[in-house]
Amino acid sequence: MKLNYRPEIDGLRAIAVLSVVFYHAKFSFMGENLISGGFLGVDIFFVISGYLITKLIFIELKLTNSFSFLRFYQRRARRILPALFFITIITVILGYAVLLPYSFKELSQSIIYQLGFISNFYFWSYYHFGYMSDNALLLPFLHTWSLSVEEQFYLIVPIILFLIFKFLKKYLIFLIFIGFIFSLTLASYFAPIFKSLTFYMLPFRGWELLAGS
Repeated sequence: MKLNYRPEIDGLRAIAVLSVVFYHAKFSFMGENLISGGFLGVDIFFVISGYLITKLIFIELKLTNSFSFLRFYQRRARRILPALFFITIITVILGYAVLLPYSFKELSQSIIYQLGFISNFYFWSYYHFGYMSDNALLLPFLHTWSLSVEEQFYLIVPIILFLIFKFLKKYLIFLIFIGFIFSLTLASYFAPIFKSLTFYMLPFRGWELLAGS
């Protein structure tokens, strides 16, 4: 199943990408960061992903009254893996050439976790400093935490939505809303206590994806 092309979504993606790039580039004028809130581009991406994936699932369920999990995951793999493998290979080559052995070992570990789409667990476990800290700039694959969150969402949510559609269809919107409120409440309560955990983990980011849903 294919979605109709939505140019406004590509526009939002462009805004999200540019805002994150400008934020990390630390463009400033007279000592003031021009894009101090550019990190919100990641949040925009999560909402877009939740919208697109949920709509894709519902279109197939409505048209066929069934859902092919194999075809769904094959589409995700074809969309994500080629670019990910290309960037990984280039980064490994450059890292081997310019990094010290210990730093290259850290890079290799982060790549292994990312290939399993659990790099958010890796960066949370080994690097408790925040994503916004200066130390984060020394980790080439740190940005893949968000890809891992999305892939974990893709793994879990199709199964949940399929079961809801089959057995609790009339409560569908209500249950999505409950999931949204539950995740948002978790994030709001625990963010001041466990800043790193709530930043990297799906249960505390789920409300953004479910907002798109």
